[in-house]
Amino acid sequence: MGCSSRINDIQPFHVMALLARAKELEAEGKDIVHMEIGEPDFPTPAPIVEAGIAAISAGDVHYTPAVGLTELREAISTFYQTRYNVSISSNRVVITPGASGALMLALGVIMQEGDEVLLADPGYPCNRNFVRFLSGKTRSISVDASTGYQLTLKHLKENWKPNTSAVIVASPSNPTGTLLAKDELVAMALFIKEQGAYLIVDEIYHGLVYDVEYDTALNLYEHRDIDENIIVINSFSKYFNMTGWRLGWVVAPEKLVKDMDKLAQNIFLAAPTPAQYAALAAFNEETISILEKHKEEFKQRRDFLLPKLKELGFKIEVEPQGAFYIYANCEKFSKDSYKFAYDLLENIGVAITPGKDFGSNKADTFVRFAYTTSIDRLAEGVKRLNNYLN
Repeated sequence: MGCSSRINDIQPFHVMALLARAKELEAEGKDIVHMEIGEPDFPTPAPIVEAGIAAISAGDVHYTPAVGLTELREAISTFYQTRYNVSISSNRVVITPGASGALMLALGVIMQEGDEVLLADPGYPCNRNFVRFLSGKTRSISVDASTGYQLTLKHLKENWKPNTSAVIVASPSNPTGTLLAKDELVAMALFIKEQGAYLIVDEIYHGLVYDVEYDTALNLYEHRDIDENIIVINSFSKYFNMTGWRLGWVVAPEKLVKDMDKLAQNIFLAAPTPAQYAALAAFNEETISILEKHKEEFKQRRDFLLPKLKELGFKIEVEPQGAFYIYANCEKFSKDSYKFAYDLLENIGVAITPGKDFGSNKADTFVRFAYTTSIDRLAEGVKRLNNYLN
């Protein structure tokens, strides 16, 4: 017997094959400048590591409740109060194995078979695959620089169907690093609530926003009742530098938490216990100080790489406000970004991500640069690109 049609419909993450090839070249002795993977290069801050080791040494390695450690749920609730001045009951917080686990729970409790979910194109590739895995459909909406590569209320009205059950947005987004304007977010949230659907907001790059004010979707002030239809996803991977610990969370309307608990029990039982105890140290003053220094370094990298790419001839219509990505038009050099990415890797040892990983909207003419390596290495990558392209 062959694989299920569901699996055949789910696309691979193309950058992983490119990364594997980069590792092969490195094993052969070739120097590779990595600008392909969306993973902070900084180590997990020492207080978090020490808390994880202490938990393991103390024998705190048994199952936790499916929704997570009570102490961690309370710590996240306090974090929202401290950072965003918004009061969120810890009962609404569910701890998950990464943000992917959070999205699985969110979609699993709100979607019916055949429901449609609206997404921006370009956007994070795994979202559409999660929907397909749950026997749903996605409607990918082409967005461009005119809206900062974000969905708008106009997009929703033009694409809404009777079976639309959810909209997924990301702020900051992957691959563009752009933010959703608050007034647009409110307008969309109000419209979605009127339709009896849900707005899922990916905030996993919160904390990594530069030069501009930003807020959580849970803090829409005068529109508090919108919370009944907003699900926020976050992660310890990006800002907190805990990618391999596999820990995230979802803040959901209380009416959904009981079903999320039941689903979590059946899918993964609970998030990794040592990671949960480690994350209790993620919000202390010493850790936040370390993380803010990392954030400043990411900003310096962005401010270095952005003008350099423009000078090389890449067209960047919207500058990233957050995350650690630059989404660049490469058609001056190639109209096949997939081949272009492999050419750069094989010929000059520079690894970047082709646009096809993020959708089909002009994907052949876009690539993503991740500034998740030091400025010295970014400078080496720019030097190689200049010699090769010009």
